[in-house]
Amino acid sequence: MTRRATLRGAERTPIGDKDADVLVCGASFAGLAVARELAGSGADVLLVDRYEIGERQTSACAAPLPWLEALGLTAAVRQEIPCMSFHTPHGSVRYRLPWSWAAFDYRELCELLFAACDARFEIAKVAGRDGHAVQTDRGELQAPLVVDALGWRRVLAREGHQPPEAPLSRGLEVHPDGGGEDLDVWIERSMVRSGYGWSVPAGAEQRVGVGSYQPRDHVKEPTVALAGRLGRPAVRYQGNWFPHRLRRAAQDGVFFVGDSAGHCFPLSGEGIRTAFYFGIACGRELRAVFAGERSRDEALRRYAAFSAGHARAFALALSLQRLIPRLPPRLLTAGLRAFGRGPFVRRSFSWYLDQASPQLAYATATARVGAQSRTPSHSLP
Repeated sequence: MTRRATLRGAERTPIGDKDADVLVCGASFAGLAVARELAGSGADVLLVDRYEIGERQTSACAAPLPWLEALGLTAAVRQEIPCMSFHTPHGSVRYRLPWSWAAFDYRELCELLFAACDARFEIAKVAGRDGHAVQTDRGELQAPLVVDALGWRRVLAREGHQPPEAPLSRGLEVHPDGGGEDLDVWIERSMVRSGYGWSVPAGAEQRVGVGSYQPRDHVKEPTVALAGRLGRPAVRYQGNWFPHRLRRAAQDGVFFVGDSAGHCFPLSGEGIRTAFYFGIACGRELRAVFAGERSRDEALRRYAAFSAGHARAFALALSLQRLIPRLPPRLLTAGLRAFGRGPFVRRSFSWYLDQASPQLAYATATARVGAQSRTPSHSLP
């Protein structure tokens, strides 16, 4: 059994300096993107997570290469993947994309993101809120600006968010040795009633998994079967729930980012670049508050509006998520083949990337450089 890098027993002593200007709960993609955006602002940022930085990978760790280039994270890339292949019981089709996917090493990417931060980090399990205080297993933490980047559980919200009633999909993956060229996707009802299987090559490793849009459907058996079909052993399991519907990005004075705000694109289940994208947007608002350019309530409203402004694209993807499993398999196969002709692939995948464009990373990086010459206001609301 994997032993996670965390604090145990007597090591879980109270955190010494419990107060901060910004408290970011969760140190994976979204939380690290927020903290990175605040680097150089002068804000005292406290980043907390149950595990050490780079522990507990829960996804296939593939993202559009333009995003990793924009964030300066290409050192973590294990393989560039320029093509996708889609498989149904009636045939296969291969697309050359207008941009490439990149499979990366989770620990190395998280460490690179953290190296670009100037935040303090503490290992602590966040349990919830009591008024304005955040409760952890290492004591109560206080900050005028609080971010929930803790994932689908949405720990700092008032309402519960538990499967199978919650709008969540589920996925399971194994990591055998292997390799490949394409990002392969299987759409077969005999494999999973409503969902898809995948294989992501990552250098000497192959990440094989199955995801279901129906949280009550189990995915272990089809994952093992898919690995067996590919001639790979089902080893090194990992899995998680992931949202497929936007949720409120600001509530009760808390900024919600990544999976806690439903920032996982429906249909594809892709949540890494959206975590970067909305994390940067959130960090930009927090930075403006610390600089005295707007109040916390203004920042909450602006960030909530920014997130809600993407509702149409998320709704369209959710409609496709519901439609595709209902299509007759032969019709779906014919549609995939027709889609591969002409400019449709380029236009659709360019549109898909634009819904969380890496241009935001370049824009905020430029703004950060300019802001470093200004003296921030240390009076927070």
